[in-house]
Amino acid sequence: MGVSQRRTCIWALRPFATHVWFRRSSETHAVPKFSANLSFLYPELPFLERFAAAAADGFRAVEYAVPYVASAEELAALNARHGLEQVLFNLPAGDWDGGERGIACHPDRIDEFRAGVDVALRYARMLGCPRVNCLAGIVPPGVAPERLETTFVANLGYAAPRFAAAGVELLIEPINPRDIPGFYLTTARHAERLLDAVGSDNLKIQYDIYHQQVTAGDLIPTYERLLHRIGHIQIADTPGRHEPGSGEINYRFVLAELDRLGYAGWVGCEYRPLAGTSAGLSWMAPYR
Repeated sequence: MGVSQRRTCIWALRPFATHVWFRRSSETHAVPKFSANLSFLYPELPFLERFAAAAADGFRAVEYAVPYVASAEELAALNARHGLEQVLFNLPAGDWDGGERGIACHPDRIDEFRAGVDVALRYARMLGCPRVNCLAGIVPPGVAPERLETTFVANLGYAAPRFAAAGVELLIEPINPRDIPGFYLTTARHAERLLDAVGSDNLKIQYDIYHQQVTAGDLIPTYERLLHRIGHIQIADTPGRHEPGSGEINYRFVLAELDRLGYAGWVGCEYRPLAGTSAGLSWMAPYR
């Protein structure tokens, strides 16, 4: 465990109690808005039935990894029917069912990546989605680190202005190597370097608090340092990637700090429910 992790755990390893979470009052800001990540929540339901379930539980927005299992028109109709806003999805990420998690760092798949940009833009326009996440991918065997970096930067440099022209923000996401061994982009520091190398105002970081805690800790200092380079936030607790309050992260503190620092975007609930999605939403009650 590094120094930053030890420092984080001083405040992170505190018991969770919903009755002491911050209440709405004239002295507090509105807390972050929560989006249902339908790739994780309601796993007992077929994907297309999860929209209705999310709306019934009070969610006003949805996100998910892979929209391409349905037509953009069908997804837009589901959002409209249930009064949901689409806030995020991923670029085509290769053979998802086969274990691929992005192709943006793969030198031999640049044409496939560019074709995926066109597909994602079509879905974003139809869904009115303001941001799309680009997964770096698992490092292919035998490729030098320098070539991986050059490929990823070039692909982001290709995609960012095209999304900008459509009014859609492009994101990259550091993912911890325990959940996805071999994933190319694992730290916020690396994400910063990539943003610097690409040099586009339309490229931001998707800050997943779960991944940051597993990889490095220092949740709020890192967020504060990257405040103006973060385009979206996701949450889960650790260990287990379950709902807030199930593990070591002090989400009472984290969400209050996001509020204090002025975060006005959506917070994606990207976690695996311990005992059913609806039954496990009590942690959210003080924020409604």
